[in-house]
Amino acid sequence: MSEQQRQHETDAPVPPGKQADASARGLVTTVYALQAAGIFLFLITLGITFLVAGIITHTKKKSVEETWLASHFRWQTRTFWYGLLWTVIGLASAIYLIGFIILIANGIWVTYRVVRGWLDLIENKPMYMHKPGISKGR
Repeated sequence: MSEQQRQHETDAPVPPGKQADASARGLVTTVYALQAAGIFLFLITLGITFLVAGIITHTKKKSVEETWLASHFRWQTRTFWYGLLWTVIGLASAIYLIGFIILIANGIWVTYRVVRGWLDLIENKPMYMHKPGISKGR
């Protein structure tokens, strides 16, 4: 038996708040996966998975309130809305060269946001960590 298995068996029962946190963590992971699928399978899914991810972040917001995962939902929500905004602007101006540049830049930005958020989730880090010396009001 490994050390990790022994430690798991001796752990105290998980309080209800922690169980909800584990469930919410799965939900946050699902949203990142849907956003990633929306990016990389855009031509196949036509962005439907990205839209579903946006709907989940809005309808399930209460399930992560008051947990460190709320910052990930906020990150995902902002990724969705700003990504959608710049996609619409890029498509509307696609008849000009600038539209394609906007779409490419938006794709890079959304990809960065999904990767960064998912990596921080894996490392159990909240998004928007407070940095010493920087006030929250700025």
